[in-house]
Amino acid sequence: MLEGIIIKGIGGLYYVKTDKGLYECKARGLFRKDKIKPLVGDKVLIELNDIDDMGYIMEIKERDTVLIRPPVANVNQVIIVFALKDPSPNLWLLDRFLILAEKENLDAVICFNKIDLLEKDELEKINNIYNNSGYEIINTSTKQEEGIEELKKVLKDKISVFAGPSGVGKSSLLNTIQPNLKLQTGEISEKTKRGKHTTRSSQLMELYFGGWVVDTPGFSSLDINFIEENELQDYFPEILEYSVDCKFNDCKHYKEPKCGVKDALEEGKISEERYNNYLMFLDEIKNFRRY
Repeated sequence: MLEGIIIKGIGGLYYVKTDKGLYECKARGLFRKDKIKPLVGDKVLIELNDIDDMGYIMEIKERDTVLIRPPVANVNQVIIVFALKDPSPNLWLLDRFLILAEKENLDAVICFNKIDLLEKDELEKINNIYNNSGYEIINTSTKQEEGIEELKKVLKDKISVFAGPSGVGKSSLLNTIQPNLKLQTGEISEKTKRGKHTTRSSQLMELYFGGWVVDTPGFSSLDINFIEENELQDYFPEILEYSVDCKFNDCKHYKEPKCGVKDALEEGKISEERYNNYLMFLDEIKNFRRY
């Protein structure tokens, strides 16, 4: 059997790259019986049919990580891309992406794209919101090719997934990093000011300087109902950091007295935007548990 990695899956067919080449494969019926679906990024063992060179996935090796949306296995890090204009960034949605990365114990890098459309003071303002969050921030512009080399360093020798809403420039960034990828890019709808979906399925792509990236379809929402009220702070690194200074162990950092998080907020160590999103998510979780 040959060992390889699934780089693409379409309509029940999986494309597996091995040391001997790329093979079109089908999954064994046993996987369907056990309700196991091969994912892009899976390391697999395949067996070839000598007649037509069609491969059959015989074994899926244990996964290090699994993302549900997008469905990708064995990712090391997530590059969360948001445009700073056209479309304007939805920080509420960005924080949901960060929560998902925290849940999966993945390193997250925030990439603010289209910085050429903003004034310097506006760029600094949005960067300041996340400066104390512990996440690496990269500011990019494909038109001016700013931040591209910095992004390459982050991607080198890792399996990275590019995530974010449609129209923020994920495919354009990847094309700038490696032009031969020739990914389809989309335009912003004049009516909705939102991006049109251009990426139809998740695909693993090899980078010439080392590493793999996954370009994925865009998203509009992420479900956080898996979180309990007392766990939410665990998904906000800067809130978790200052929660040790709270008087009460079960402090939710809302109306409780002698709260270390609210003290840090007043001192500017936690951004107001991040804290307000935390409170909105807390309320959302409470309402979900109520029903």
